[in-house]
Amino acid sequence: MSAALPSPVPPAGQDAPAAGAASPLLARPGAVEAEGLDAGVAAHYGDPMREQRLLAEGLAVVDLSHRGVVTVSGPDRLSWLHSMTTQELTGLPPRTSRETLVLSPKGHLEHAVHVVDDGERAWLSVEPGTAPALVAWLESMRFMLRVEVADVSGSWAVLGEPMGGESAEGEPLAWVDPWPGLVGDTVAYGPPEGHPALGRAWRELLVPRDRLASAVGDRPLAGVWAAEALRVAAWRPRLGLETDHRTIPHELDWLRTAVHLHKGCYRGQETVARVHNLGRPPRRLVFLHLDGSGHVLPSRGAPVIVGEREVGRLTSVARHYEDGPVALAVVKRSVPEDVDCLVEGVAAAQTPVVRG
Repeated sequence: MSAALPSPVPPAGQDAPAAGAASPLLARPGAVEAEGLDAGVAAHYGDPMREQRLLAEGLAVVDLSHRGVVTVSGPDRLSWLHSMTTQELTGLPPRTSRETLVLSPKGHLEHAVHVVDDGERAWLSVEPGTAPALVAWLESMRFMLRVEVADVSGSWAVLGEPMGGESAEGEPLAWVDPWPGLVGDTVAYGPPEGHPALGRAWRELLVPRDRLASAVGDRPLAGVWAAEALRVAAWRPRLGLETDHRTIPHELDWLRTAVHLHKGCYRGQETVARVHNLGRPPRRLVFLHLDGSGHVLPSRGAPVIVGEREVGRLTSVARHYEDGPVALAVVKRSVPEDVDCLVEGVAAAQTPVVRG
């Protein structure tokens, strides 16, 4: 059970943390800071495999305080967010979670937003470093609507825990991950049965940043390496890793949780509808089970080779506590689903996440 904390009431105005600000939980014994997108929090606390096992068993908690937190208040907040993003958000009940996407005019992914409303304001959790750009865009779209937008990343933080279900009154507000369930009027681009994430439980707690340690309590901490390994094994795409400037949601099977196919016009909707109704995505996400005989993992961004031809790029890679080295990659749609690949000389067997 999560530690009881005050109901979330953000301070007024903008409150972004200083660039590169490190989590206070990095002071815990054994903590090793992560690099790249996850800089600012711990990659691990000295024993990555044990941490991953504890996380998989529902016993540990992950410091995700590098994520951005944005609030939108005002009576028009939900209908306004609904009108600009991919998911159905109107009338969202308090403490109910949704995942939604912000697309470019051409349908390319710009933001992945975790939304939960407390009855007075919508709380948006976003990838590290993306909150300022999201806030700037939202501010540019306010017009005469009754909404107020604030970046509260400096005073509010996120903790990840392997639990399902909405939080109760008196507990921190929680965003519950819907993956891999189909949310609303949508479609799956992956296998119809046997998804590896069925039964997966994951949620993000919103806690005051100055009470991060007390929110963890006496639970073991797991680093982001543990969370990332479980994410990769669940085929869960992540903005900034599986995406580039050309990514559309269909390529990553992201429609299943984040895109409502029969709602009003939003930016990028024409591309979503056209690809869904008339064609197939130009690329597709695959899960790779890497040969574990070596001791070095291929690097993210490494080319995926079939025969002598480069067919895609490695997007995420991890060492799973049971399955060994695993990865996600985005490859060309034309790549046969039954061929093996090479990544930096390492053999890899592919499982389609998105069907060609």
